[in-house]
Amino acid sequence: MSANDGKVWLITGANSGFGRALAEAAIAAGDTVVAAVRRTSALDDLVAAHPGQVEAVALDITDGERIDKVAADVLARYGRVDVLVNNAGRTQVGAFEETTEQELRALFDLHVFGPARLTRALLPGMRERRSGSVVMMSSMGGQLSFAGFSAYSATKAALEQLSEGLNDEVRPFGITVLIVEPGSFRTNLFGRGAAYLSEENPAYAATAGRTRQMVEAGGGDAPGDPAKAAAAIRQALEAERTPLRLPLGGDAVDALVGHLDSVRAELTEWEKVSRGTDFDGE
Repeated sequence: MSANDGKVWLITGANSGFGRALAEAAIAAGDTVVAAVRRTSALDDLVAAHPGQVEAVALDITDGERIDKVAADVLARYGRVDVLVNNAGRTQVGAFEETTEQELRALFDLHVFGPARLTRALLPGMRERRSGSVVMMSSMGGQLSFAGFSAYSATKAALEQLSEGLNDEVRPFGITVLIVEPGSFRTNLFGRGAAYLSEENPAYAATAGRTRQMVEAGGGDAPGDPAKAAAAIRQALEAERTPLRLPLGGDAVDALVGHLDSVRAELTEWEKVSRGTDFDGE
């Protein structure tokens, strides 16, 4: 395959959910998609339907050496990546105490260190061309958290802060960074067998346990439409001024507004104490 006159997209986790929706939207626009997934067979239908326009490559985003190899191979064959979408991930539910050290490290590898390594591999080319976009698929959990999602939200918050600093650093080179913060969408992240669940401790049945039940019930009735999410992401990328953060879904907007109001109220309540820690007269 070789790139056409459109853009070249590299999308991780493109076999389902937001990744699949973005791949389909890019294909419909005439762009070329390199879909990086753990099992390439999951994309056989899309590859067959759009020969020469979409390619499936095997990639486990927690395998650093494989990340480097895939990035180098894509650049060698296509010459560039115009849009990188760091989308691969999973839901993890567990109270802080229930979450083991191994589980926490594995989630950071998936949501932070893997995307960071892939992004670093592609940034030099974007800087040289003075163009490119990096899309970080976060969550409304990147700005807030609640019982059962401490580990998941920690990884998304880390990803968001890396991205905010990155945005400041690469904006002068014509590179845009977009942090996407979805609420509840009809993807395959929820439901039995889809979400990763830490070993349950009965002590947290009334807090993290309720979150566990919600996730196990699945997201079949979630209000969010992945196809509309993909269209919104494309709109943001094509805007004259791409936003740094793009919440998706009414539930995400409501939750984030409520969270920001709470943060402001607490800051105001304790402002006098906070300001009172400065040296007197300086």
